[in-house]
Amino acid sequence: MTSPLARVVLFKELPEPGLQMLAERGRPKMFGAGEVIMRQGGVSDALHVITRGRVRVERDQAADTPLVLAELGVGDVIGEMGLLDNAPRSATVTALEATETLEIHATVMALVIMEYPQVATALLRILSRRLRSADELADALARRPPH
Repeated sequence: MTSPLARVVLFKELPEPGLQMLAERGRPKMFGAGEVIMRQGGVSDALHVITRGRVRVERDQAADTPLVLAELGVGDVIGEMGLLDNAPRSATVTALEATETLEIHATVMALVIMEYPQVATALLRILSRRLRSADELADALARRPPH
């Protein structure tokens, strides 16, 4: 039987033994609607693969309402940036409905990337897409008339 992780863009090029390693070493997590999965400024030691539900990704702004960066769902990955740079979380991720994730610790990801370098390439593609999306959002905000 094929692992549900095989449908995740980040892991779609992984052979079955790699998917099995992630599934065995990942920790299933459950979050209720409104529950924070990760908080901006928190420690970045794991990423989460969304296996059920939807989340909102937002960034706090000084004296303003949080800026919604994205809404993500099944098959999407959250928390991947911190695994690369060990910097604090750059955004808060909140469950919009009952949500399940597979939490994959940084050390497990490092092992997978060493054994299967194609995962690093997929991770770079995801980061590039998210950076482009952030650029487009910044551009749209810059063109917004002042209040």
